[in-house]
Amino acid sequence: MNEPDDLQRVLGYVDAIDDSVAMHAVGPDLYVASFWTPQFCTAVIRAAEAVGAFEPQPDDPVPGHEVSLAVISPRLFECVQADIGQRLWPQLRSVWPYIDYHGLRDVFVIRYALGEQESLRIHHDVAQVSASIKLNDDYEGAELEFPLQGVTNAAVPIGSVLAWPSLVTHPHQTNLLRAGVKYALTVWCELPTYIE
Repeated sequence: MNEPDDLQRVLGYVDAIDDSVAMHAVGPDLYVASFWTPQFCTAVIRAAEAVGAFEPQPDDPVPGHEVSLAVISPRLFECVQADIGQRLWPQLRSVWPYIDYHGLRDVFVIRYALGEQESLRIHHDVAQVSASIKLNDDYEGAELEFPLQGVTNAAVPIGSVLAWPSLVTHPHQTNLLRAGVKYALTVWCELPTYIE
């Protein structure tokens, strides 16, 4: 069988899944697990670059050069949303038993490049759970850092997901990029809605 091309990989979610490493803690309420294969990560980078829509959103209080997976491919967005609900959420519920999955608020590729976006200020996300997947590692600097927890994603492998509770407990930042171009996937899981 021939090697799938980027279009087959991205639209068909082909060769995406990596379940080789079970979820484990890397800091207080910070968990890492295998999620995507390096080949799929590379295909997502190329798809994001082909779309060419990396830009800050005007209403974003912490703007980044990013492109939503829904812009790259609504089908890819749906596959990722389902995959997180089926594979990642049960693992997260084992440590946070009161979370409920309501889909994704957004999932996007963010790019850091010299002369463009080189860092991201400290902030917290408006989501129930946030996650990041390192899509490449041929760059220097630009570590995702959690200052209160004393943790970075420097040792997290390509394709592994790093998840944490959003809002006030885990403010984070991306440190200054020193060389190369960094790509990461940011995941925001939807907050629950309560009707009285």
